[in-house]
Amino acid sequence: MTITQLKYVLAVAEHQNFTKAAEKTFVTQPTLSMQIQKLEDELDILIFDRSKKPIALTDVGAKIVQQAKSIVNEANRMTDIVDQQKGYVGGEFKLGVIPTVMPTLLPMFLKNFITKYPKVKLKIEELNTETIIEQLEEGHLDAAIAATPLDNPNIIERPLYYEPFMAYVPDNHRLAGARELTTADLDLSDMLLLEDGHCFRDGVINLCKVSKDYGDDHFSLESGSFETLVKLADEGLGMTLLPYLHTQDMPQDKHFKRFKEPSPAREVSLIFPKSELKMQIIEALRDTISGVIRGAIAFHNVEIISPLGK
Repeated sequence: MTITQLKYVLAVAEHQNFTKAAEKTFVTQPTLSMQIQKLEDELDILIFDRSKKPIALTDVGAKIVQQAKSIVNEANRMTDIVDQQKGYVGGEFKLGVIPTVMPTLLPMFLKNFITKYPKVKLKIEELNTETIIEQLEEGHLDAAIAATPLDNPNIIERPLYYEPFMAYVPDNHRLAGARELTTADLDLSDMLLLEDGHCFRDGVINLCKVSKDYGDDHFSLESGSFETLVKLADEGLGMTLLPYLHTQDMPQDKHFKRFKEPSPAREVSLIFPKSELKMQIIEALRDTISGVIRGAIAFHNVEIISPLGK
């Protein structure tokens, strides 16, 4: 039994296809099939039911896959231990970032990080929270940046900052004359929302009250971008909420309104699996992001809050 054989088993279990698994593990399909057959012969069991389409795990195969995940993780941890002992920060690192954080946070820290840690091959992908959780649990991501808490027992959360919500209120809106807002002012009946799948949308909905007549011939529109929501608000179709950092690149300052303290805010965290692999890179990322956040706090007069202090 070898670690390579177990990796092949995990690939087939994930893709339910020998050819796709071979492509993902960069070997030929006959080589992969032969190694899995050797493992099955050694254990005297069948891991996969090849008669089914797509290929399925046998009952004992499902147990083998769970154990294989633990063994492969522990093998990877040995490499991590050596890297940490040597003080080495490098190698491939796959990072997921939710769409409502990607355009604001990434430009703040990416150049600093790749300059300071040139040996890290950073692969970044924009993904929604549900997909991030799935890919972290399946080992396809090393870490992610997402709104928390997620209350997932398999994932560790390390808060990076707390970002207040800002309201965008056009001139013709019922709240246009207010200097500051409270969450009691928010009504779902005139709120423009991000489309389903964005965790920021869920946060906004939780803040809003729902009118008795909500849903009765009510105009409803959802979009994938804050910029579209702002333009629709300017057309008199409602108001919207945005994370604070998104408002800094928008010119319509007079339409943005703050909330009275305590202001509603979202927690943004660096999250990673409980296996805690590649911790040297995770800590380097956290230190870099925390540094730029502290700089932003000073520049923006403490509009965003770092859990690590100044």
